[in-house]
Amino acid sequence: MAETYGTKIGRVIDVRGDGMVAVLDSSEQGESPKVTIGREDILIGQIGSYVKVIQGNVSILAMLTRMSELEKLESAEQATPSKEMDFTPLAQRTIWLTPIGTLNEENEFERGVSIYPTTGAEVHAVGQDDLKTMFIKFESKGYDVGFLPSNPSVSVCLDPTSLFGRHFAILGQTGSGKSWTVANLVQQALPIMPKAHIIILDLHGEYCWKDNNGGACSAFEKCNYRHVDARELEMPYWLMTYAELCDLLVDQTDFSAHNQTAAFREILINLKEQEGSRPELELDRVTLDTPIYFDIMQLRSAIEDKNGQVLGKSGNMINGPLTGKFDNFLMRLDSRLNDVRYDFLLKPKRRDSSESLSELLKDFVGLGEPKSSVTIIDLSSVPFDVRPPVAAQIGRLAFEFNYWNPQYREFPVLLICEESHIYIPRSAEAQFKGSRKSMERIAKEGRKYGVGIGIVSQRPHEVSETVLAQCGTFLCLRITNPNDQNYIRSLAPEAERNLIDILAGLGRGECLALGEAVPIPTRIRFYKPDPPPNSDDIDFYMKWKEGLDEVDVDEIVKRWRRQER
Repeated sequence: MAETYGTKIGRVIDVRGDGMVAVLDSSEQGESPKVTIGREDILIGQIGSYVKVIQGNVSILAMLTRMSELEKLESAEQATPSKEMDFTPLAQRTIWLTPIGTLNEENEFERGVSIYPTTGAEVHAVGQDDLKTMFIKFESKGYDVGFLPSNPSVSVCLDPTSLFGRHFAILGQTGSGKSWTVANLVQQALPIMPKAHIIILDLHGEYCWKDNNGGACSAFEKCNYRHVDARELEMPYWLMTYAELCDLLVDQTDFSAHNQTAAFREILINLKEQEGSRPELELDRVTLDTPIYFDIMQLRSAIEDKNGQVLGKSGNMINGPLTGKFDNFLMRLDSRLNDVRYDFLLKPKRRDSSESLSELLKDFVGLGEPKSSVTIIDLSSVPFDVRPPVAAQIGRLAFEFNYWNPQYREFPVLLICEESHIYIPRSAEAQFKGSRKSMERIAKEGRKYGVGIGIVSQRPHEVSETVLAQCGTFLCLRITNPNDQNYIRSLAPEAERNLIDILAGLGRGECLALGEAVPIPTRIRFYKPDPPPNSDDIDFYMKWKEGLDEVDVDEIVKRWRRQER
């Protein structure tokens, strides 16, 4: 029969540690298997839908990950030694199930499966009322971000405390809806959490941009937000740690790099101690990483002195032990000082004193004028090779702000890192050492000081393992690359690893949510953000059919030279 008014839809024929196989009850030839629960007709076999496996006191919640229809040979009558067996081909629908947890007597979901059913266990459909009971866990917080694709009437509420406080990762290939997901999560958060403090590292100008008429647009125009060009914010060099400055100025492959770092260390601490001696700063001691101003031109002059010749015993200038050792250091520093793209970092106009740090931090966390819940730091105009140290500095400032904040428990901060594989890589390249260390510190220690991190990446297997391993929630969008799928599978809880197989079939803005912020492992379709970010694919067909005949090449050249988009 095609429909049934009971909830039983089949029985288990195979049980393994990582899943179960069940055959569905017979249905009429060509008919899709359905079950009616109350007034609801449920189509059986939808990938990502839920079923119950019941046997005695055991009730398992499982997700359907595969369905197939095979021919089987079944005896038309009981075989006896005196009769020949009459075999008739019949269709047999088979489903593959991944157990994700146990349902107690109150139909409440509990993670983990302690007792597995045996073959012959009944498989039952799960209706809308049952699903709502399972998803009611976080409903009281009101953080409604999407719905179940298999049952659109059931909305999904995430737990914002677990999502933001225990870190999360949004993983998916290009075009799967990562920016859409970020915009939706923030847009849905602010109405219920108006005192949020969210910092977004926007590498491509997707969340704030200019329309064709030059007008300002933003995915958060209905929210309390502030857009800041990283160059205008001015992340001054004197706030960088010694390690970050070494990443920026010292070529670690240079044969004299060890001499450069040692001399740089000595000169830097001397310059900072001079500044720290000012009585108005009220400092008892100064370290290499104390966030106080020093003059980079004085630094250059001191390095140049060490690089030059020394006075010999005869009164003549002769080569000393460090003569010429800093040629590459000075060349590297001068190239950056003479490059206008680095002016926001090396030639700050507003952040040129130790006293300017307070105003910078206020702007950074949204306490400046005007106050804002979301601060979008636009890195799209920052040179590609300097993004890692700038990102490292932003991450470190977020952590240091709350680390030294006595009210950190009352003032949590979230840092969302777009395209994180660029500056938090898995590889141990020297140029990324500072940014990796900064973000890994947040991942490992940030929870204790009210600093959360959101990792957004299209290449999960290229992101630091340390950072991803600390994420409590994974929002996995469409991923077809086998390496990325296998990497995510290795990060997921063992009982949920088979669910990763559905990632290749997800639509845009649809994800498999795993971890602490969801009541149960869930396939979610996020609400479309309003307004959406500037991340839609360009319509090549229409633009090549009806697009521009000319572009202003002279204006392109001017923007390129000025480094302005």
